[in-house]
Amino acid sequence: PVPAGLPGDPDPDEAVSDDSSRHGGRVRGFPHERGNWATHVYLPYTAQEEFLELLELLVSHARTFVPSLAAMEEFHVSLSQCVVLRYHWIEPFVRCLRERLAAFHRFFCVADQVKVYTNQNKTRTFIGLEVSAGHFQLLELVSEVDGVLEEFDLPTFYKDPSFHISLAWCVGDLAGRLEGQCLRELQDIVDGFEESEFLLRIQWEQIRCKSGNKYFSFPLR
Repeated sequence: PVPAGLPGDPDPDEAVSDDSSRHGGRVRGFPHERGNWATHVYLPYTAQEEFLELLELLVSHARTFVPSLAAMEEFHVSLSQCVVLRYHWIEPFVRCLRERLAAFHRFFCVADQVKVYTNQNKTRTFIGLEVSAGHFQLLELVSEVDGVLEEFDLPTFYKDPSFHISLAWCVGDLAGRLEGQCLRELQDIVDGFEESEFLLRIQWEQIRCKSGNKYFSFPLR
């Protein structure tokens, strides 16, 4: 066990209460502790007006099956799980990421396959657009990000990942309601959407790391 009272450790009297009702009923994957910074590496996607129109069509239709669905407000493809960094690790972690990712060039992905996901502890369900082209380049990026995570003894990304852009979410494991008929109808909406072939062909220009309230950007060449 680590000795108590080390510099930078939280005061036991300063415990943080975690009220899930303040964030839509979502449950943390790990307890919040002062000095721990939730960290995530991802490819950010800036939604165009046409994408938001497609999102509205998909979410409004999916709500006929699960009324509690909420549309995502930000969009990305994950390159890491959400991991915990101590504050003094952030700078060296970001430096290692920058070094490992410096050689990567911009590339395209196609994200056009509707899929239903649940998180690991089955507390949330998501509708996402799975990447159907560009998988190899994403695996190359994940390999480099995993290398940094291993240096800091942090969990690496999932084996055989399903890269995707999350579109909507709800509390609980409601995958059974969204798969089958709902999923087929959502795919029909995507396939029939005007110019979806071009809309869902995405060029990635940067990688981003979010640690707590800090953002770090790594432009692709």
